[in-house]
Amino acid sequence: MSYLKFDKTIMINLQESLQREVLRTNRKGAYHCSTVVDCNTRKYHGLLVMPVPGLDDENHVLLSSFDETVIQHGAEFNLGLHKYKDDNFSPKGHKYIREYSCDTVPRTVYRVGGVIFSKEKAFSLYENRIMIRYKLEDAHSPTTLRFRPFLAFRSVKELTYENNTLNESYTEITNGIKMCLYQGYPELYMQFSKEAKFVFQPYWYKGVEYPKEQERGFPYQEDLYVPGYFEIPIEKGESVYFSAGDTEVNTSELELLYEDEIKNRTTRTSFFNCLKNSAQQFYFRPTENDAYLLAGYPWFKVRARDLFVSLPGCTLTFDDPVRFEKIMTTAIPALRNFMEKGVKDPVIKEIDQPDVLLWCIKAIQMYGLNYSMERCQELYADLVSEMIHYILDQKHPDMKVLEDGLLYAHGKEKAITWMNSTVNGKPVVPRSGYIVEFNALWYNALCFLNNDLNKEPVEKITNLIQTVKKSFPSVFKNGYGYLFDSVSGSMVDWSVRPNMIFAISLPYSPFEKIDQRPILDMVTKELLTPKGLRSLSPKSEGYRPSYAGPQTERDYSYHQGTAWPWLLGAYLEAYLRIFGKSGVSFVDRMMVSMEEEVRLHCIGTIPELFDGNPPFTGRGAISFAMNVASILWVDKMLEKYKAE
Repeated sequence: MSYLKFDKTIMINLQESLQREVLRTNRKGAYHCSTVVDCNTRKYHGLLVMPVPGLDDENHVLLSSFDETVIQHGAEFNLGLHKYKDDNFSPKGHKYIREYSCDTVPRTVYRVGGVIFSKEKAFSLYENRIMIRYKLEDAHSPTTLRFRPFLAFRSVKELTYENNTLNESYTEITNGIKMCLYQGYPELYMQFSKEAKFVFQPYWYKGVEYPKEQERGFPYQEDLYVPGYFEIPIEKGESVYFSAGDTEVNTSELELLYEDEIKNRTTRTSFFNCLKNSAQQFYFRPTENDAYLLAGYPWFKVRARDLFVSLPGCTLTFDDPVRFEKIMTTAIPALRNFMEKGVKDPVIKEIDQPDVLLWCIKAIQMYGLNYSMERCQELYADLVSEMIHYILDQKHPDMKVLEDGLLYAHGKEKAITWMNSTVNGKPVVPRSGYIVEFNALWYNALCFLNNDLNKEPVEKITNLIQTVKKSFPSVFKNGYGYLFDSVSGSMVDWSVRPNMIFAISLPYSPFEKIDQRPILDMVTKELLTPKGLRSLSPKSEGYRPSYAGPQTERDYSYHQGTAWPWLLGAYLEAYLRIFGKSGVSFVDRMMVSMEEEVRLHCIGTIPELFDGNPPFTGRGAISFAMNVASILWVDKMLEKYKAE
């Protein structure tokens, strides 16, 4: 039985099916994304969405959707689905769906009278190309398929409307056509594996709506251009392949191309395989020599903090140290350019954030502890030493080392931590001064350099470690069993926030085990949910658990009570460190709760965040690298404890 399978009752119920999205990506940053019923509900949705470097740094929707019609005895059964004004859906093709599965590739089975018809979609790993296999599983009379391409040719951040500047011309090519609606865009090649008749019948479908944009308070209606339609006869048992991409394809090889694309895919037949598949979808290689991790889909680019937080989980958990090394090889020049010249990298955004170097060291530490410390010393010891001395030499513009050995960062006027939402240019959660996770990472980094990499004079770093270990609890620990989130002179943040978890979850903690338990207990009591740790306790002032409404309202809620799965990873790691084997059953139960999510939001992956109160609805980006990586890491730890 398929792990990711949905029957007719879910598929024909739009309240259920429109909430479930599907995502397929390639290494070039392009993707296919829609709902499981192929009704686009976001302006980011589309069959072929890809970067167009000649225009800007954004992705662009070229082919929005591709409506199929089954024709028998002159009767037409349109399988498409679009939302229009006043909750009108047309042409309601979802009512013909009998089942949907997504183990290797997304597969939809339709039944129209005596016709059983299946559709599978594969996204090319290294080309900007969507391929669809249509198969007539059963039919009792001659059958024709008709296809209408809905074209957008616009940025994912914009919408398109009927206009006179659109270029309607097309060129016939082997088994299809090519078109380019606007200057600056690549041509879109639409081709079939067999001869297809194209009928030029231009028409604007007006007022297509995207309810997810409406919820966010953004423009949500657009017009889509349909140049005409393709028609192909199909026989019982026959498969027809369709390709849409920015380069022409040899149509005689379409079947082979399709099979080659799917044969090496990770089948999503378990929770672990779903997360592994999802982790691999964040890989980004814009050139042959570069390798990155995208922060998430559909709107995130490469972000430095996200990259280093996600890197171990997205590579080492399924034994891919080579990928880890490739991404680090790309990142190291960017890090050194920033440290030596103050130059920000054009691809790895936010590399100047003060905690980026600390998260990078932690990623390297995970590589050494879980793969090879000897190779870690060989590849990265010099880099770790450089990053720590860059900080010690007071070179970072937004962070200094004070006499007590702790890091002091300036974040009052700009967001400098992962809690980075802003309104009118100001951080919603201004974290400044001594920041708890910065200093937990700092202590961990110093211990790693001193104890594992053997790069520094022992006495020099040992003395600093002892100073930090003494200063940390004196600054952050209070009499109520938890840690201050930030301290700046007499200004103390008493809010109960989850960042304290890193003081007890990292390989090196400034607290002895006996002092770690109260911190864990407070996090458990006030911040733990089945989907992650709340970003703020319900008992703290300003608690806003629901991430909904217009974008400004969401910005205010972003880190004021919403739950984050990547923090759950740190929490469960701390839990296992404290309780050992006796904590395995609890961690197992928490993982079951996360496993439920891969069937509810974007299937097979984990979204960016959840509401902080029941029913803990998934929100934000539909697939988020830090979350996937952290839960994969917990799964790795859990298996290790079980094996022991």
